[in-house]
Amino acid sequence: MVKTALVGLIGVTTVVVLSMLQAQPVASQEKKGVIPHSPLLKTLVPDTTNQEVAVYHVEYAPGGINPRHFHPAAVTFHILSGTGVWQEDGKPPVTLHAGDSLLVPAGTIHSHWNPSSTDHLRFLEFIVAEKDKGQSIPRPLKD
Repeated sequence: MVKTALVGLIGVTTVVVLSMLQAQPVASQEKKGVIPHSPLLKTLVPDTTNQEVAVYHVEYAPGGINPRHFHPAAVTFHILSGTGVWQEDGKPPVTLHAGDSLLVPAGTIHSHWNPSSTDHLRFLEFIVAEKDKGQSIPRPLKD
């Protein structure tokens, strides 16, 4: 009976682990397949001395990934084409398609990737933050 229970537990554990691996990027991955573009807009917010608005056009090659990181300011993502997956720590992944938008609150550790093996993912990233403080900050997976 103990052997049967152990075999069942191993089977359930295997299914859970495989499901998690399919749902999120591999922990050891680094940023890859992200095609850099110049900011579409980066300017001071009117009537402020240190608040900046930045709009970026971001493109991921098939399989591209930006692993676990955070932004010191809230970021809004808007999908232009393709399909992307966003995942905040401790939450299930969210799949976004062309026309979808998502707000990631300031300081939220998250990752995002292009699950397609053939199509590029293109999206806009909107950040309003203290001047030069909106960039992403990598978060090691060990913490």
